[in-house]
Amino acid sequence: MTAELIKPRPDPLDIRQIVKIVVYSLLLVNFMLYIRDDWVIAGHILRSESSLLELTRAFATTIDESAWMFLLILFELETYILSDDALSRTKTLLMQGVRVICYVSLSHTIYAYVINLVEIYGAVPLEGVTSLCQIIDRDVSYASNLVYTKVSEINCAALSGATQFFYVDPPTHFIVEDYVGLVIEKQLGWVDLIEGTTWLLILFTIEVTVWLQDRNISQGMVFKLLTGIKIFLYTLLWGAIGYWIYRAHYMFAWDEFVWIAGFMAIEMNVVDWRNEIRVSEKESKQGFTSS
Repeated sequence: MTAELIKPRPDPLDIRQIVKIVVYSLLLVNFMLYIRDDWVIAGHILRSESSLLELTRAFATTIDESAWMFLLILFELETYILSDDALSRTKTLLMQGVRVICYVSLSHTIYAYVINLVEIYGAVPLEGVTSLCQIIDRDVSYASNLVYTKVSEINCAALSGATQFFYVDPPTHFIVEDYVGLVIEKQLGWVDLIEGTTWLLILFTIEVTVWLQDRNISQGMVFKLLTGIKIFLYTLLWGAIGYWIYRAHYMFAWDEFVWIAGFMAIEMNVVDWRNEIRVSEKESKQGFTSS
């Protein structure tokens, strides 16, 4: 990165810094809520014989959110707080190591989303079953729009009036859905995959921008191209928010909104840094001309 004079310095009275603190605090709260949700759902889809890979897939959202939190902290350090003069080689290597671990974790999340879709599309019809009350002895949970309910004699008739059902997690057969639930599950699976991939692409654009500005490159066609790509990618994320609101997953929509706000704060850091580079270049040219 450039010298300390190039990087904007923290101003505790800056309203934008207060906004960032609020946004980052909300992200931390959301993170805790997702851990709770993963724990609840894991109780329906995991058993004592579940493998480590199945365990990590069950907690894919928790792993994903953890990676994002660390990456957000790294970008905040790199684009606003720290300069090269403040970073020793050891610290830089440590940050790169954390970044690699985060990207591996995010790749695992994409893998989990793909496997989830494969399982959904591989749903197995329950032959001869026309009511959930026929399978109350099979230790299964009924899923509808990501709501999981243990099937019992008390609730089996009320859960679904459908006459066709599917196992959506072969070969374990712990989760049952009707046709409508299966369609919703497919849609949600695709939205998750597209949303996760979109965020990885946004990360790539930020990494490229930081890499360029690290080398005092602050303008050119590449920045216009990156800006256009990011506008398109953030539009996709707003589309995901709209879909989750439509499906009444308001927590997902809120979480997405807060994450967009968090990375908008990083984008502002990058723009401020870019402006500082341009001002420094302009002053250097004026000083050279006057001399």
